[in-house]
Amino acid sequence: MKAATRVIVTQGLSAPTATIAQEAGISNGSLFTYFESKADLFNQLYLELKAGMASAALQGFPAGDDFRKQVFQLWSNWMEWATSNPEKRRALAQLGVSDEITPATRAAAHKTMASLADLMEQMRTSGSLRNASKGFAAAIMSSLAETTMDFMIHDPANAKKHCKVGFEILWRAIT
Repeated sequence: MKAATRVIVTQGLSAPTATIAQEAGISNGSLFTYFESKADLFNQLYLELKAGMASAALQGFPAGDDFRKQVFQLWSNWMEWATSNPEKRRALAQLGVSDEITPATRAAAHKTMASLADLMEQMRTSGSLRNASKGFAAAIMSSLAETTMDFMIHDPANAKKHCKVGFEILWRAIT
């Protein structure tokens, strides 16, 4: 999975499986011992990356705290995951728009992220986004998050500042 992530980031989804196998230090035939096809590999990687991101975002989640603290913890964890795992983030972005990822895999990933989706829905309905569709609200939140991540990665000296400013903008959008 690590090799597939690295190859997707450097060569894209059209990279040959032989390149992925070589990066993993195994023969191309051995790759198909673990995965039925390249599409199966991509679907499994998508699930693994989504689960890892969700797990990281929810780490130390303050269930009993007020809503702002909960959202800030989720945001901070998500930003930390993204800046600590830029290859995973980039591979996930490519896989996310790939036709290779099946509807069943997307549904399984959605279940993995159900608690995050519930919190995002609570954020949407609690403030100025309440009249927006789920998809529109999610796109706005995601765009803000991606922009914040990019600035944190490209300006690490000010990463904490970017994280806090991004959160404040998010908070204003949802309250």
